[in-house]
Amino acid sequence: MNRQKGEAVPIKGYVEYKSREFCNDVRCPVQLKMNAHKLGSKEYEKIRETCKAGCVHTTREFHYWLIGKGYLIVKPEK
Repeated sequence: MNRQKGEAVPIKGYVEYKSREFCNDVRCPVQLKMNAHKLGSKEYEKIRETCKAGCVHTTREFHYWLIGKGYLIVKPEK
């Protein structure tokens, strides 16, 4: 896996969060509409603007979902 400078390195024995995993798991209505279109298509990107401008879920919901699914939020020591 090629990583860019500054990107996180996976921790051995753990998996990284996959983009939109939360959205699909909670069956977000916006995500469900996006899933009906090809990734990157005009329709997909138009619907995706809703996510960028005003996600229907809160960061609190996302945070507790991560905890409930066993994800760890880590950062390297300085």
